[in-house]
Amino acid sequence: MFSPRTTPWPLVALFTAGYLAPYLLPTVVGRLNAGLPLSATQAGAVGSALLLGSASAGFALASRVERIGARTLARAGLTLAVLGYGGAALAGSVPAVVAGAVLGGFGSGTATTVAATRIAAQPDPHRASSLGLLSVSALAGVVYLTVPHLGGGHGQPLAAIALTALAVWPLTGRLPRATAAVPARTGTAGARRLPHLRSGLVLVAAMPCWSLVQNALWGVSGRIGLTQAHLGEATVGAVFAVALGAGLLGVLGAGALGPRLGRAVPIGGGTALIAGCVAVSASATGPASFAAGEIAWNALYPVVLSYLIGLAASLDPRGRWAVLVGSAASLGTAAGPLTGSLLSARAGFPVMGLVLGAGLLVVAVPLTAVALHTAGRPLLPGTVRRRGGTPAAVVAASTGTPHGAVPQIGAPEQQVVDIAVPAPARPARDAYDTAGPRRAGGGPGHGV
Repeated sequence: MFSPRTTPWPLVALFTAGYLAPYLLPTVVGRLNAGLPLSATQAGAVGSALLLGSASAGFALASRVERIGARTLARAGLTLAVLGYGGAALAGSVPAVVAGAVLGGFGSGTATTVAATRIAAQPDPHRASSLGLLSVSALAGVVYLTVPHLGGGHGQPLAAIALTALAVWPLTGRLPRATAAVPARTGTAGARRLPHLRSGLVLVAAMPCWSLVQNALWGVSGRIGLTQAHLGEATVGAVFAVALGAGLLGVLGAGALGPRLGRAVPIGGGTALIAGCVAVSASATGPASFAAGEIAWNALYPVVLSYLIGLAASLDPRGRWAVLVGSAASLGTAAGPLTGSLLSARAGFPVMGLVLGAGLLVVAVPLTAVALHTAGRPLLPGTVRRRGGTPAAVVAASTGTPHGAVPQIGAPEQQVVDIAVPAPARPARDAYDTAGPRRAGGGPGHGV
């Protein structure tokens, strides 16, 4: 199905190693709480610190991959992940575990930054990122199904992340070394102010809240299943494995749905449905309600996220709003586990779900307003519009169209351009004249 010569397997592997820690966050937080003298809130804070370390790596290194070199940076990130997560898995003291988790988080973020940067430069970035999502979801599902049978303690999920980074390290030899720095562009084009400032600022302000809610629930989902739904760890792991599979179906569904419903309905309606799923999951007292909430939520979340990413990118052809919105979402992701732990510890899981769901409903209003306000721009960055019609082709990131067939993410909307065509030489008037006989003595071109 996938040609080994064209599939960037080293990047897929690097993507998997970088994203595995956030995917395993529920079991990491749950085992930190159960295996160490940490309260639920403190364990959630450790999870937030891990994600904050990962987000900080993205902020610091996103523009330096080419200068430092993808191979060097990837190897450094994987080394930090092995040392950090491995040390945290073996350590018995809380300070050492926290330090190792933060160090490992920075290593994961470094690997993710390199993978994302290089995947964006691939001929078919959609296939590479899809394979990465498939790989990390499958591996996380295996870990969720396996770890409960390996005994208690906090070390098993952290060791799984460290071993994954160690296994990926040899594949980095196929990544490029550092390249010469490209001189900064000068001129008025680089200094132009951000377009659609109000809409962009609304997205930047709303996305941390939207992302925070998702990870607040995800960070405590393991404890909800164990303590409130009264499930065993193996059953909770099975539910998470199925939920991750539903997330992959959600990604495929978003690509199939495309522009049919516009932006506002998927973003506003999808966020409202997610709010309901959050409330159902948080109030679950049995296996059916817990599984239903988690699986439905994981299926809807990537659908709405894909439209939000497309909306942000459509505000600026140069992709600046997409970067800012993504960075803001990373901050919300890092704060999620601590927020969920604090709310659940003080008010209980059901009230936490209601608060988070209500917050999502509030955030859905400005997000939908921006989607409606920008309805004239393409649904996803790079869509090609026919004059007076719906998009004729969707960006490669949503349909898998090979690179070059349609514009890539961040490309401006393709407008109809008037191309000046030289007019054909005007024929001499002797080639035509008024009907009827020519007047005697009338020279060519003078007939009326």
